[in-house]
Amino acid sequence: MGRQSAPIRILFISISGNTRSFVKKLVAYAQKQQEKDQSARLVETTEVNNGNQLIEMKQPYAVLVPTYLDGGDGITSGNHEIMTNELRDTLEDNDNYRWCYGVVGSGNRNFNAQFGLTAKQYASQFGFPVIDFYELRGTSADVARVYQHLSEFQQRFEEKV
Repeated sequence: MGRQSAPIRILFISISGNTRSFVKKLVAYAQKQQEKDQSARLVETTEVNNGNQLIEMKQPYAVLVPTYLDGGDGITSGNHEIMTNELRDTLEDNDNYRWCYGVVGSGNRNFNAQFGLTAKQYASQFGFPVIDFYELRGTSADVARVYQHLSEFQQRFEEKV
């Protein structure tokens, strides 16, 4: 058994509760992984909402964001992001985005090309990669895959700083 790694830090916003549910599953999954292997990363979370004070992120983290759009098809006829603006503002505050190593997007696959579009827009605006996507509250397979990807992306980011 190795030494404990820095936790996976997640900044997220949850409108309908789906993202919050997924994050809770990630936290529980990480705890189980660490019980098996002490070097496995735990997950620490910060939820952004309208009641938050100014959030400063000074260590590597990832963003989890749902997709909520109003108008347009998101591809050819534009769209307007709604509901997640507080998270975008938090990334801009104090240049928090500089510590972000990527974004995980969610949504409903019934929306076809719009699925995960907010995550893609964040990646484009802030210059960090899209790490992964999952649908709605995610499956146990999604949780395991996203956890692995987050761990890998954070490791690469930590090696650069």
